[in-house]
This record gives sequence, structure tokens and C-alpha cells, in this order.
Amino acid sequence: MSQSEGGTMQVGSTHVRDPDLCVITCAVTGVLANRKQNPNIPYTAVEIAEEAKRAYDAGASVVHIHARHDDGTPTFDPKVFAKIKEEIEKRCPILLNFSTGTILDDVTEQTTYITESRPHIAALNMGTMNYSKYSESRKQFVFDMVFPNTYAKIIKLLEAMNDAGVKPELECFDTGHTHGIWPLLDMGILKKPLQFSFIVNVLGGIPPLVESLQLQTKIMPPGSEWEVIGISKCGWRMIGAALALGGNIRAGLEDNLYLPNGAMAKSNGELIEVAARMCRDTGRKVATVEQAKQILGLDQFSPKVARPAPAEPRVSGAV
Repeated sequence: MSQSEGGTMQVGSTHVRDPDLCVITCAVTGVLANRKQNPNIPYTAVEIAEEAKRAYDAGASVVHIHARHDDGTPTFDPKVFAKIKEEIEKRCPILLNFSTGTILDDVTEQTTYITESRPHIAALNMGTMNYSKYSESRKQFVFDMVFPNTYAKIIKLLEAMNDAGVKPELECFDTGHTHGIWPLLDMGILKKPLQFSFIVNVLGGIPPLVESLQLQTKIMPPGSEWEVIGISKCGWRMIGAALALGGNIRAGLEDNLYLPNGAMAKSNGELIEVAARMCRDTGRKVATVEQAKQILGLDQFSPKVARPAPAEPRVSGAV
């Protein structure tokens, strides 16, 4: 047996995934948190790119991207996603993972930026759910909504990803989401190798327990890659659990604004430094970008259609 330069060990003519390697993803900004909660949350394309570089330098090989207007409000404008991609690629070779999550049924903007910008990976929410936050101190809900993700909506996004050669990251907030992928596999629209994200501690989804991760990994098809996304304070414990169970991990200001000691994080880089240290302290190894590409099987996802040509500039009638 010999160790390859990628994320696998070579055994004869076959390759086996090195179980010690861990892919670290950084979720740099999200859409819900704002600078009143943490003044270091990035809003602009340049700020997001700078945070992606800090995360890369600390050990992240993937960056999960939501787009915002300069005032911090969320946007799905394909031009903003393209600008974020441009700014990040100026700074580092980190793998790009674009969010596609929306409460709307119309995913035209999402399919447009997936097709035009072609990130390496795109997040794909796998089921409808209550999506809420409750304040125990105020005895009321901070927000309370339904996050609709019908199969029709999922298929539209998945078709765009397949056409663009973008790998779907299957975001599962509950066990039904994980089990519910089987019709898509049966249709041939969802293709292996699969990559799951198991989100815990969102009210309406699965609780932040080791047993939750154990159950989710039993439901997913064998041989799939997976990571944990622990929301808020439980995130560090769930990262520790995922490392012990052989999973990949995610951290960042989208998920948790604080370091394990309770101090507010000054950057995504600080959060990823802790995640990378935890990885090494559990006997795991931080995967490089090239190793992450191999572990996630990104070379098996290639575009079916040519990249759209830039739109012709409109000729104004003004003089």
C-alpha cells in the first residue's frame, strides 16, 4: 500500500480513501446574521474574498458562499456571485461552494449563477421543513417560517448543476431528507459519488446529538462523503463528534459567531484555526485543496453544455 499525493491510498490498481484526511469547509457569511451580532461578518464581494483567503490560510479547502448587497441584505443576483468568485480566485485556489437555498419556488437566479459561474460545488437543500428560531428568555419565536423544497424545485436545481458540471452538496436537516434522495438516484438525475451535509440544531430539524450523526450516516448510501454543520454553540461539540466518526467538518461565521472559549470571533480565519487544530488533535489530517478534490470526486463532474456567451451590450438610443 502506498500513499498517493491526493486523498487516497493506492492498493494495487484500486484507490481507497485515506480515513485520516478531513475536508474543512468555511461558511463565511450566511444570510441571517448581521454586524449588530458580530461586526466582523463580511458583506461585500471583496470582504467575502478576504475572509475566504483567511479561511484558506487557516486550513479550509472549501468555502461556502452566500451573496449579499453591500448593505448586508441577501441577494441572488448572478452578477454578485460572479464578482465574489472573481475576487476569491484573485486571492487563493480554495474550492467554491455556492448556496442555492431560497424560500421562493422560482429558482431562475440560482440556476443562472450555477450555469454561468460554475462553482466546483453547489449546496442543494433536500426537503421541506419548519425553519424557526425560539428565544427562551423572551418566550417567543425570533422567526418562524416554512422552508419549501419540493422535488420539482430540487430537480430544477439539480438539472442546472448537472449541465454545468457542478457537484451537488446534499444538505439534510433531518433523516427524511437523507432517505428522500432515493427517487433522484432511481431517476438517474442524482449521481454518485454523493456528498452530504448533516445540519443539526436548527429548530424543525434533527437535534445536535452524536446519535443524530450516527443515524444519518447509516441512512446515507455506503461510500458517501459527509460533513457536519452544527449551528450555534453546539457547533464545536458536533465538530468533535464528526471528527471521531470519520466525517468532514464545517465552521464559519454563518454557523457560529463565537470561539470555544466564548469570545466573539474576529474572523472566519480564527474559527477555521480552531477547527483545524481539533482535526489534528484527534489524529486526523487537514486535507489540502487537491486532496479535497480527490476525496469529493470532483473530477467526475463535467459540464454537459458550453458555458453561456456573455450578453451583447445593449446600444443606447441616447446621444
